[in-house]
Amino acid sequence: MIELLEHPLSPYAQKVKIALAEKGVPFTVRTPDAIGSGATPGDFRAASPRGEVPVLFADGGAIFDSTVILEFIEDRFPTPPLLPAEALARARARMLEEVCDTHYEAINWGLSEINYFRRAEGALAETMLATAGEQIGRLNAWLERQLGEADWFGGETFGWADLSAVPYVQGAAGFGFAPAAGSPLDAWLQRSRARPSVAAAFEAARDAVKAMTAVAGIVEAGLFKRQYRDHRLEWMIRSGGIDVVLKGLERGNIRFNDEPV
Repeated sequence: MIELLEHPLSPYAQKVKIALAEKGVPFTVRTPDAIGSGATPGDFRAASPRGEVPVLFADGGAIFDSTVILEFIEDRFPTPPLLPAEALARARARMLEEVCDTHYEAINWGLSEINYFRRAEGALAETMLATAGEQIGRLNAWLERQLGEADWFGGETFGWADLSAVPYVQGAAGFGFAPAAGSPLDAWLQRSRARPSVAAAFEAARDAVKAMTAVAGIVEAGLFKRQYRDHRLEWMIRSGGIDVVLKGLERGNIRFNDEPV
């Protein structure tokens, strides 16, 4: 049996769960103890040098990084294929995934820093939220151009690019930045939500949101260290949150990647 270490709100984990479900592969899920603390023990930390979900245990091995996991799933369970057959189309799917995993993820992550973890409040929060909304609008417009007149980013069938984009578009919608009603991207999101694989991942995420009401105090107490890596750090600084970073460093409630041990 395949086991996935995850958190329901992680878009990276959602990608993997959707892929496994689309291929009909049975799997179990588990959220690592003390996830997000920066000191997660056991098999999770040993398997994931970044201390991030998802981690997939399969065939006697452990795999981290959602893209690498998707590649393994596609190799190990080739039917039905999630990547298109043609080389250029396959590259296009991977490029769309890369944009969503970096640019889009960083914005949604920043929104969670403000809305859940109260990193910024008052006028600063309002300015940063407005900036995030503008950025999401541009990203959604870009995605809509990639979609064109097709039902799915891969053409006629739901696939790699769709499952890579939908956690982020859904996440932004949850923060009040949904695609324009009646737009092609909105119609795509509705079609995606109707798929059992996507619906199950989003239902688990909705349940997890209910537990986010007290997390700001945990962060303030230094018991929970949010990961400020690469694009996330860039987003926070370029969107006006340099003081958020400096305050987090002072209070020790943000973290960066450690070297593998």
